[in-house]
Amino acid sequence: MTTITPPPSRIYLLRHAKSGWAEPGQHDFDRALDNQGFAEAEIVADKAADRKYWPDIVISSTAVRCRQTAEAVRRATDEAIEPVYIDELYSGSLSTYLAVLEGQKESTSVMLIGHNPTMEEVLEALIGADQMVAAIPGGYPPAGLAVLDYRGIVAGSGAAWVLIDFLTA
Repeated sequence: MTTITPPPSRIYLLRHAKSGWAEPGQHDFDRALDNQGFAEAEIVADKAADRKYWPDIVISSTAVRCRQTAEAVRRATDEAIEPVYIDELYSGSLSTYLAVLEGQKESTSVMLIGHNPTMEEVLEALIGADQMVAAIPGGYPPAGLAVLDYRGIVAGSGAAWVLIDFLTA
């Protein structure tokens, strides 16, 4: 497992909602949410807001479908939060995503909006494979939101992050 120490003390990992298939000649980067995806993004953002899951900062991939998901979160939580868009999250590796999280020393809670399989890899790196499989046995779904809290290093396991909730649309 990976150890990232606070701040942040809460991490939200949100996979973008369902996107449509690429149109002929369209780049993967430009794929937008489909109708189901727009609904999923709104539902999971509203559920998060209802539970007071309001991040200090939202960091998102620059891909269209991630931007649209981030916009749903902004509307549901705090319209004053302007998402920060990072190009490297589009095709970023596990180490890229972890470096972005680790660099957020000014915020107590951070939401990262990105892509699979990397989002699943980040969750596994922070909470361990057994805990991840128990929480999401079918894999990380579109518009899935993992909520993790820092609990400190646990003797014998090294586990510092605990999954406290997993929301879906």
